[in-house]
Amino acid sequence: MTALRKSKGRSDHFVLTATTIDEALATGKRSLRTLPKSCLLGPTGARLWADYLNPEPGFAGTIDFIHKLNIPLLFTVKPGKPVSLEPCDVEWRPSHLSMEAAGSEFRFTERKFITWDDCAVSCQTWENTSDRELVLTLATDAALFQERDDNILSGVLQVPQYEFSIVAALRMNRPELADGGLVLAPREKAELVIAASLGIEGKETLSVLSERAGRFVRPGLSNTELVADQQRTYQSWFDKAPQFVSNEPLLNKTWQYRWFLLRHNLADPQCGNLQHPLFYEGRSHKMSKTPFAPKGWEFSKMIPLTVPMHLLEARWYQDSTNGTGAIRNMKASQDEEGLYRCLFVNKTMHAYANFMGWAAYQFYLVHRDEPMLREMLPSLKAQVDGEGSKLGNETDRLITEHTHNRTGKEYQPSYWYFHNFPINCKDPNTFTPLKRVDRSVYHYLNCLGVAQLCATAGDFEADRYKQLARELRSDILHKMWDETSQFFYDQHYENDQKALVKNIVGFYPYWAQITGSEHIEGFLHLFADDEFNTPYPFPSVSADCPAYQPEGGWQGNFIKGRNGCVWDGPTWPYTNSIVLDAMALESKRMDHRYDERFGYYLREYSLLHFSHRDLGKPYLVEHYNSQTGEALSDEVDYNHSYYIDLIVRHVAGLNVEADRIVLNPVNIGLDFFQLTHVQVAGHQIGVTYNKRDASLPLGYKLYVDGQVVLESDDLERMEFSLV
Repeated sequence: MTALRKSKGRSDHFVLTATTIDEALATGKRSLRTLPKSCLLGPTGARLWADYLNPEPGFAGTIDFIHKLNIPLLFTVKPGKPVSLEPCDVEWRPSHLSMEAAGSEFRFTERKFITWDDCAVSCQTWENTSDRELVLTLATDAALFQERDDNILSGVLQVPQYEFSIVAALRMNRPELADGGLVLAPREKAELVIAASLGIEGKETLSVLSERAGRFVRPGLSNTELVADQQRTYQSWFDKAPQFVSNEPLLNKTWQYRWFLLRHNLADPQCGNLQHPLFYEGRSHKMSKTPFAPKGWEFSKMIPLTVPMHLLEARWYQDSTNGTGAIRNMKASQDEEGLYRCLFVNKTMHAYANFMGWAAYQFYLVHRDEPMLREMLPSLKAQVDGEGSKLGNETDRLITEHTHNRTGKEYQPSYWYFHNFPINCKDPNTFTPLKRVDRSVYHYLNCLGVAQLCATAGDFEADRYKQLARELRSDILHKMWDETSQFFYDQHYENDQKALVKNIVGFYPYWAQITGSEHIEGFLHLFADDEFNTPYPFPSVSADCPAYQPEGGWQGNFIKGRNGCVWDGPTWPYTNSIVLDAMALESKRMDHRYDERFGYYLREYSLLHFSHRDLGKPYLVEHYNSQTGEALSDEVDYNHSYYIDLIVRHVAGLNVEADRIVLNPVNIGLDFFQLTHVQVAGHQIGVTYNKRDASLPLGYKLYVDGQVVLESDDLERMEFSLV
């Protein structure tokens, strides 16, 4: 793992001794909870990835391109008669997957990966351990590879569902594999390299794809060299990420894993509606596995609810390209009413609630890209105005939601409060549209973010959006707050009657920092064992709600299946990140009253990132049983929350404002930490803290461009001017 050592050059400076992402996260076999036979693959291409692979040579399983396809096979190698490689030893690393197996007649090893330019590469070693000849033959999907020219297999696969065609080229270092089979004599060993390159017809030619695949099968390149080059190339992306290390392995490992989540879910389709880089919400899916005919929901698209969380994380990456790409895709998804919608390459879908205006401003504060600000500002203004017009009302500034899943929290019980939580929640007569706390808080933050961006750009409408924010703040505080029960509630869309269900969104006003000391009792609901302090916090609705179901389902009925999203009691990383953000902000506002609690819940949130709380098994999914901690979904490596931002702003305490850097940490009891390789407004930034180790510089320090500009003996608030 990572470690700290004392610098030889400067006595007042920490040096991070870093490991690679492979060293940090390497583990044994990773598979889907609901499909133990599956093998997960870490590296993903700009378009190509594997949902999962079967335990066999090459690339067989469910393989996807841009969106969900369920391609069952690119290629595999068969050793004569049908044989199972299970049990086999599998080692997972972010950059590649290793397999090793021994049968009665052979010994087999393989390392395989997908490159960013969409090459599926398999490096295999076969040894004939029998007294008879062993014949190895190549098998491919006839629908994908129909042609043979010299030693190149190629073809075109039409994908009517998404209105593009995949063109593919396959190269191998031993052409005999496709010419009747490669014969290995007894005790003979052979190294095989097979590479399949995929592209889009009309964008990439067959010759380009053949050249891409061919670079892996050049004479003189060993399998070991190929894998080492893949590791270096894959690691180069992480070299531009900030580095954080502390005396707690849990925080260090979760930090590393969260950067892997961003890279694993990074895509750049350059096709149809998706012309810019973006982060997917996930690479797994709630879809059927039928080859070439998936049905159901998928996360491999642009989902506007999630993009702001991606921006909060990606803003700390030194290269702004991925973040600005996500912003441009959002703009491309915007409809005539100003709403941002889900985006496939060939169609737009639902609009979801989001805090895009606020996140775009936070992104700007780090990168200070003024041309990008001016390019995006009209779109962000249109979102605020459009949502206010479409979802607002005549009596206040609060935002109404008419469809219960458009805030990303489907089946939250408040929608059915006015009909006493009926057994049949699908009966439309029992559902009530609501003025929602989450939508209204998002709208407030968007107004605030747009106002700040307008002020930065010299736009005369800054005051209008500030006024909208003030009116929203007033309406949230005076209409959604219930003095008797001390909580913020959704409201009936027509008569403003409160739906007295303590949803997790009742803590969003604290996150937006619009509350005062008179609301502090409402925040304490988080810590009550019969409400939100469940064994695996924080549930999506208070445990004392009559409709509370920690395992999902509705009133005991699994209306969306055993893995369905039902926001009536399970715990979500999504809302954990927001609530923890709120807790840290409240603690700072209240003279660090909740620092210790924030540390406890941050560690609990961190542990959700590992299967069975085992740091050797990174495995974040969509939601969890709030009583048992069981993973309820199989959307592994799910990217629908934020964590890096919490470490940067609250643990290290690095906060960026328009004209200054503010160090304002939450003390969670660490002995030391170091945050390095951060770029802010063109400056190199570092933050260090050392409480005990006399061999390292003691105290809390801010470095700007290599120089100590702020320091204190203890963790405390300090400011550094950027002007």
